[in-house]
Amino acid sequence: MSRLTIKVYRNLMGANDQWAGKTRRLLKQKNILMLNLIGSPGAGKTLLLERTVRPLSRQLRFAILEGDIATTRDAKRLAKLDCRVSQLLTGGACHLQAKMVHYAIRDLPLDDLDMVIVENVGNLVCPAEFDIGEHAKVAVLSVTEGEDKPLKYPKLFREAQAVVLTKIDLLSHVPFRLTVCLNAIRQVNSRLPVFPVSSTQGKGLNAWIRWLKTRRDSENRQ
Repeated sequence: MSRLTIKVYRNLMGANDQWAGKTRRLLKQKNILMLNLIGSPGAGKTLLLERTVRPLSRQLRFAILEGDIATTRDAKRLAKLDCRVSQLLTGGACHLQAKMVHYAIRDLPLDDLDMVIVENVGNLVCPAEFDIGEHAKVAVLSVTEGEDKPLKYPKLFREAQAVVLTKIDLLSHVPFRLTVCLNAIRQVNSRLPVFPVSSTQGKGLNAWIRWLKTRRDSENRQ
C-alpha cells in the first residue's frame, strides 16, 4: 500500500486578522482611535511618548500600550507621568500579536478614552506585517539610523499614515541628509506627513500633537 502525504497550507495570518477585526469593531463601538507606533530599537519612541503625554492629556483622554520583548522599564517611565499605561511582553516575538492587544484593550476603561497609542516592539520589519486592529500606523525614524531606511524597508512607510523623524538635534553630528531622506519617503509614499522632532529639546512636538488631535477629530466625524 502506498502512503500518500497531503500537505495543507493555511493562512497563518488568518487568526491574527480575526483578532484585529474584533479589536477594530470594539474601538468603533466605543468611538476610540488607536495608533500603532513602529520603529527600530533606540529610535526614540518612548521618549517621544513621554514628551507627548502632558500636552496631549490636556486635550484627549488616552492610554498607552507599551510593547516589548522583556522588562517593564518603558511602562514605568510613562507611568511616572500619571499616564494610563499597560506593558505588553512578547517573550521573544519581534512584534505584538492582535490577540494580546485585544485583551489589553478590553482591560482598559474604554468608556473614559478617546485614543489608544500602541508602542510596538522595536523593529522596522515584523510589526509592519501584522495588523493589530489599529486605525493607522505611524513610522518612527531617527536621524541616527540612516537616510535610506524608507527605501530599504518600504512596507512600513508605504502603509504608515505619518512619519515622525526623531533626534533632529543630532543632524550636525551624523551623516544624515534630511532632503535625501524626505525624497526617499516621497518615493515610497508621496502623501505621508513628516514631523521632524527633537524630543530632548521639544522642537517640532506641537505639530505632531496637533496631528494626533486632528486625526482623532477626523475619525470621530466618520
